[in-house]
Amino acid sequence: MEAIMKPIKVGLLGLGIVGGGTLTVLRRNAVEITRRAGREIIVTMAAVRDLEKARKYAAADMQLTDNPFAIIDNPDIDIVVEMIGGVTLAKELILMAIARGKHVVTANKALIACHATEIFAAAQQYGVMVAFEAAVGGGIPIIKAIREGLTANRIEWIAGIINGTTNFILSEMRDKGTEFADALLAAQELGYAEADPAFDIEGIDAAHKLTIMSAIAFGIPVQFDCAHIEGITKLTGDDVKYAEQLGYRIKLLGITKRTPKGIELRVHPALIPERRLLANVDGAMNAILVKGDAVGITLYYGAGAGAEPTASSVVADLVDVTRMHTADPNNRVPHLAFQPDTLSAEPILPMGEVRTAYYLRLRAIDEAGVLADVTRILADSDISIDAMIQKEPEITRTLVDIVILTHRCIEKDIDAAMLEIEALPAISGKIARIRLEHLDR
Repeated sequence: MEAIMKPIKVGLLGLGIVGGGTLTVLRRNAVEITRRAGREIIVTMAAVRDLEKARKYAAADMQLTDNPFAIIDNPDIDIVVEMIGGVTLAKELILMAIARGKHVVTANKALIACHATEIFAAAQQYGVMVAFEAAVGGGIPIIKAIREGLTANRIEWIAGIINGTTNFILSEMRDKGTEFADALLAAQELGYAEADPAFDIEGIDAAHKLTIMSAIAFGIPVQFDCAHIEGITKLTGDDVKYAEQLGYRIKLLGITKRTPKGIELRVHPALIPERRLLANVDGAMNAILVKGDAVGITLYYGAGAGAEPTASSVVADLVDVTRMHTADPNNRVPHLAFQPDTLSAEPILPMGEVRTAYYLRLRAIDEAGVLADVTRILADSDISIDAMIQKEPEITRTLVDIVILTHRCIEKDIDAAMLEIEALPAISGKIARIRLEHLDR
């Protein structure tokens, strides 16, 4: 009995915002966490860059070190929590921890998205667990929902707002009529965006998270390098305004979908009908829709970042690992939901083969016959028009905006049609193209 009740000892790699939040949650909810886990969970050691700064978080009995390898080498540590970020040192430390028989909890989406195959294989070899709930959706328990809660379902698709920075920027552009650069500056001033926001605004952060969810949903290997990634930097205030006039809102979406030809894996801005739940997720919040064949569409909403929301997921992983600490490794929940030897070789669908609807904004000289030429080209490419806006010019033969919404078609057909339309003498510059997702099937 004494051995069963022995506390689980945890070592933290990093003690920044999330690490501090993890300690706060563990301390505040210690009694309930112990009751749920079956034994006490104690952070006994933390590796930090700045020892003095870390002392404000550390308990008197917690050992602080500036050497992360000291945690890996400590035989008393049962679980290593990695929160240093990046992929080089973090990967080295995690693989070393696994080889020493330590379980791992990580919030590092880039590491899992890019190196999951190697990390999970090592974990299986050494009989340990790697838990990563906090890597996707902050405090939203989306990994557990897909991997365990929906395990009876054949997942059909996932679509989500999974980056709070870009969602805040797009909300600002819509609510205040600002352009992208001004909305980004506001996000940086409020701390929603980093000084270098490229990972967020270029869609890379969202693609890391989507890649992980796709693997769990469809039982395929994690394949970040196959994801199609577009950010929001080319969106204009005009696009946001025209979308509103047509009854849509623009969001940066991560979409992964099962199709007869392969798995879609794509991150890009998209128009969503304003009545849809995702269209009404504003500010820095995250929300994810999951469609299962049995359950239908389910929605997961909450804070996608922040000290305590992310700590909520980290601590939940600590409890899960503690509960399963002594279990037969073959009877644990598989890392990617499916048994490792049953992963599918379904291909990732090339973007040109994706079928969806489109928003096209073109700038044309206001003269007779232009619209006829545009609609003819679309019709010849088997693309039908759903709706259209043409701004009235103030002076004849000046440039005007024409906005067209299409019905669903294949992307390579819309690409070819756009090239042909851009070659028309009356068309000025490039066509702005944004995909349109109805999220109803």
